[in-house]
Amino acid sequence: MYVRDAKNRDEVWLLDRIEEMGLDEQAFRSRDYVIAIDEETNEKAGFGRIRVHKTERDESERESSGRGAVAGEVCELTSIGVLEAWRGQGVGAHVVERLVQTAGDKQFETVYALTPEPEYLAQFGFEGLDEAELPEVLRDRLEEKRTARGDDVVPVALGTDEFVMPARFRDAFKRAGSEDVDPEPEEGPEDFGIDPDEATYKYDTGR
Repeated sequence: MYVRDAKNRDEVWLLDRIEEMGLDEQAFRSRDYVIAIDEETNEKAGFGRIRVHKTERDESERESSGRGAVAGEVCELTSIGVLEAWRGQGVGAHVVERLVQTAGDKQFETVYALTPEPEYLAQFGFEGLDEAELPEVLRDRLEEKRTARGDDVVPVALGTDEFVMPARFRDAFKRAGSEDVDPEPEEGPEDFGIDPDEATYKYDTGR
């Protein structure tokens, strides 16, 4: 199992899965996604997206923000999903890891997520934020998501050099797809207050 950048030929597959899972497809661009692939069967197991938002701050604020490769940009992790047959095998965790790495490569110091499942992301080092701490463009997006999905959507953030991968996810990912993988791992989503039938290991609220 490995995670790679999405290619143009993945666009139809991504759009179909996004629709099936009720994820956010706003401003869709396949090049913003990564996909988890089973190296033995070439089967796609999960995916996720980085969405870069432009801000409207003045030039002095942009120069001092340090938030992006281009002054005045903010990076959000969104539209993360894992196919049902691959859940409980560390796929979502490795998608998140790859997205954070990609954001760091693009010189973002911080990544944000707007999620109804902060406990899941907390395992990797994400911390809750007060709404006032969010960049304005994400405050507007948070309001939209809460209107559409409920007030349980909360903002979280992580420094791109602070991601932590729990060993159980690393081990499960190495065995993903093999016959000896237990579909119900010892520590599953229920331990973090997540309903696996509803959550699909995603933290985007466009479900």
